[in-house]
Amino acid sequence: MKLYSQIIKFNADLLNKYDKSVPRYTSYPPATEFKTIVKETDFLAGIVAGNEKKQPISLYCHIPFCESACYFCGCNTIITNNKKIAIPYLDYLIQNIRQTSTLISSDRQVNQIHLGGGTPNYLNQLQLEQLFSNLVKNFNIGHKAEISIEINPLYVDRNYIFFLKELGFNRISFGIQDFNSKVQKVINRVQPESMLFNLMSWIREAKFEGANVDLIYGLPFQTLETFKETVEKTIRLNPDRIALFNFAYMPWLKTVQKNITEKDLPKAQEKLAIFQMTIEKLNYNGYMYIGMDHFAKPNDELAIAQQEGKLHRNFQGYTTKPESDLFGFGVTSISMLNDIYIQNYKGLKSYYKALDSGNLPIEKGVILHRDDILRRAIIMELMCQFKISKNFFKEENYLQSDLDFNQYFTNELVDLKFLEADGLVKLSDDDIEITPLGRLLIRNVASVFDTYLKGRKKQSFSRAI
Repeated sequence: MKLYSQIIKFNADLLNKYDKSVPRYTSYPPATEFKTIVKETDFLAGIVAGNEKKQPISLYCHIPFCESACYFCGCNTIITNNKKIAIPYLDYLIQNIRQTSTLISSDRQVNQIHLGGGTPNYLNQLQLEQLFSNLVKNFNIGHKAEISIEINPLYVDRNYIFFLKELGFNRISFGIQDFNSKVQKVINRVQPESMLFNLMSWIREAKFEGANVDLIYGLPFQTLETFKETVEKTIRLNPDRIALFNFAYMPWLKTVQKNITEKDLPKAQEKLAIFQMTIEKLNYNGYMYIGMDHFAKPNDELAIAQQEGKLHRNFQGYTTKPESDLFGFGVTSISMLNDIYIQNYKGLKSYYKALDSGNLPIEKGVILHRDDILRRAIIMELMCQFKISKNFFKEENYLQSDLDFNQYFTNELVDLKFLEADGLVKLSDDDIEITPLGRLLIRNVASVFDTYLKGRKKQSFSRAI
């Protein structure tokens, strides 16, 4: 299935026109709207509502520590090679897990667990086993649950990979970013090619159900030719899924990026050429475009779910699991229930203090109104299925009985007409369908339904291309 047979025909001026700062919509409203002090009672009410519906559960544990800084990173991390810092953190993390689990009905099944960071393999085997065993003790883990972990290739060996599989992890992801040694050096993430191929061979030998890798385009000193080599090596590595991220250079928000000099970044024309070459090569070599920079093999469950119209999206990314309540543990972690999102304290001291006081470590969040829930449903449907039926939103009771889609979204439909003129969408009486070009610019299409966007600072988001 060649989704990108038309890509080379796209004119650069059109892509540049839509290369704007827009949210990635891992949530709606996005995390930039987590501004209010959400009461613990509001969050508890959200949990009770999920208990009554027996809503499935997704769990996320944040391990913030890294031994060294990657200069491209935009994540919430703590850089230290003093491993003792993980000892009290793990204790508080487990306390956070136990505290929250007592509020959740035991008959609610967990269908997804993810460990992210930071560097989750910052924890040694005993620590990771302790964390995992507490998740199993305190939650009802489904036998078909996706249990995944992000790892840094610099700090694992064959024994650690087999340990992860035996513990219960069935999916693993790691960052390549770029195979080029000059690029690796300037971003402070030197990973020899042999290391990455050895890692993948161990993952296959251990029989993980899936392996994901990350690439980043727009990094210092990247050229079309050098990144072509990276893409070819990645294809030889043969991962199940590939994420192709646009480097979001925002040193005013992420101070670690000040180690990167702006003049060393590829120019817009070169970056666009890299982008087009990569999607063309991945598509030609059998990787289907899932959406939001993600590619998967045709037999991967993500690709199958999308073809069947069953793809979902949450704060952890694309998933085949049904809509779930997400509970996040650890500093900066985000929990997302049907009508309330909360984020834990960012600082260790504040996080520890809240738990010592017997409180949930909630720093901020947002309570969703009916309009937010409706718009979230539209944005997620567009980003997952690339098509929405206007009738769907009344049938599922998102719209009041005396309103219809066209009445409610009069202004948005006007904006969509402009996108249609540029070839991003196709509009009909009943449907809104995203074109192949629109799939690449899905964030721009989704932003039409974002009522918060005009009030946000553009610098808060990465660019679309």
